[in-house]
Amino acid sequence: MPKTEDSAVALQRLLDIMRRLRDPDGGCPWDCAQDFRSIAPFTLEEAYEVVDAIERERPDELCDELGDLLFQVVFHARMAEERGWFDFAEVAAAIGNKLERRHPHVFGDVEIADAEAQTLAWEAHKRAERVQQGRHGVLDGVPLALPALTRAAKLQRRAARIGLDWPDHRGVIDKLHEEVAEVEVARAAGDQAALSAEIGDLLFTCVNLARHLEVDPEGALRAANARFEARVGHVETALEGMTKVAGAQSDAQILDRLWTAAKQAGL
Repeated sequence: MPKTEDSAVALQRLLDIMRRLRDPDGGCPWDCAQDFRSIAPFTLEEAYEVVDAIERERPDELCDELGDLLFQVVFHARMAEERGWFDFAEVAAAIGNKLERRHPHVFGDVEIADAEAQTLAWEAHKRAERVQQGRHGVLDGVPLALPALTRAAKLQRRAARIGLDWPDHRGVIDKLHEEVAEVEVARAAGDQAALSAEIGDLLFTCVNLARHLEVDPEGALRAANARFEARVGHVETALEGMTKVAGAQSDAQILDRLWTAAKQAGL
């Protein structure tokens, strides 16, 4: 992709466009009507679309999606500036200061042995910052808006710092069997509220197992969704080309055979 303009010039143009869009006198009515809460869902959506472009290895789309995500930052910063809270320059300065503060081995004279030591140091810096902000609990500051699987893993990692964890994955597997049994008990009792709670516990334990086995649960589920989509597509295509002999096989048998074929095909 050819370079079109200097980064500073391109960014200033974007800031100017945002200011014009939010101008009550001649701006865009839709943009002028938005606030932080109304824009927040779009911010999340754009972040997911960035991830989607990465997973599909589409650099052309990634460039476009990163632009959409940057626009979300500019949008929020502009609304904050209008309220006299902060502006885009302060947002950029804040993250710059934070990165320098959390990387003293790069921007200072601290020595870090390896990536693992850096991870520990990073977490120590974050803990100190939370304390300075008056957030002393180990689970304080885990964003509510995170995807549930990602937030569960983050909560579990935080709790593990104070010893609330299993020594290894085998304990989690035992807990997983326990949770499955409790789901069945709630189902048999016909208690929908209890069943929902037990399903939640089961999912939470699945996340814990993924964490112990160093698997990203959100990424694992996205990959499972993709495999499911591919296999369903394979089955649908196969069904369209089939002429079923009446009574020869049940629908379930046919679907099972086609599903197995999709898996054997590597889908």
